[in-house]
Amino acid sequence: MSRSDPARETPTPAEPRGPDVPAPTGSATPTPAVRPGAPGQDAELGTTVAALTDDALDRTRRRRLLGRLVDQVRRRGAGRLRKPRAALRWLTDVVTEVAPHVPVRDRETLRRHFGGLDGDALAERLVRNAARATAGVGAASGGLAAVEWAATPTLLSAPVLLAAETVAVVAIELKLIGELHEAYGVSLPGTTGQRAVVLLRSWAAQRGINPLLPGVGISTVLGTAARTELRDRLLRRFGRNLTTLGPFLTGAAVAAFLNGRTTRGLGDRIREDLRRRRPAIGR
Repeated sequence: MSRSDPARETPTPAEPRGPDVPAPTGSATPTPAVRPGAPGQDAELGTTVAALTDDALDRTRRRRLLGRLVDQVRRRGAGRLRKPRAALRWLTDVVTEVAPHVPVRDRETLRRHFGGLDGDALAERLVRNAARATAGVGAASGGLAAVEWAATPTLLSAPVLLAAETVAVVAIELKLIGELHEAYGVSLPGTTGQRAVVLLRSWAAQRGINPLLPGVGISTVLGTAARTELRDRLLRRFGRNLTTLGPFLTGAAVAAFLNGRTTRGLGDRIREDLRRRRPAIGR
């Protein structure tokens, strides 16, 4: 998880180089898969995901970035994504790898960006913007699926599209969790890698982080129990995204609604946790 420079507002992440139009989703000859963690692939994927977490993206740029992410996911794991168990392991690995790339603005940067808002008012704005962002990803993903329905409806690339949408939505929600903690004055401890692990645990448990608990910020890897919890949460998220594959543009509308509602629910749970713990943390 990258941290913003407190002296200035974090600029919008630059789009990675590459063609604006993604490869056709029904390509007959898939590009050979690259194992997660290959040099160069992580940086490329991380840059695209970081750009997708920007809550100020317009519809055109979000759809272009999502198309690019679909192409990157296809190149990394097209073969694995057709086997349920391998797909889930692959998805868990990728989310874990991109988490340190998610940009989280610190409290002062957030206050400057949102006109001096703080506490509950700032948190409400963050939740609203994140819900709109994940809804936008759902709409864009449904639009790409609609293109495939209009073409030869083999849906061979459906797992790739769903995986890309899942990674993008989880990244936006990780950013939301980190920035909600900042809004309530609960900065996450440790290095970039340690903070990313803390955010992944928080997302998997759907709970806020108490920095006073022993062990918070110490581990730089997910333990077996935490990884299992993350995998199970990703499975539920992946399954929910199946609505994206509805015919024509029905999938886009339903995916946008469900993504936004789920992100709103997550944000409200994290806020409630942080409000309840704030007095103890302050002492």
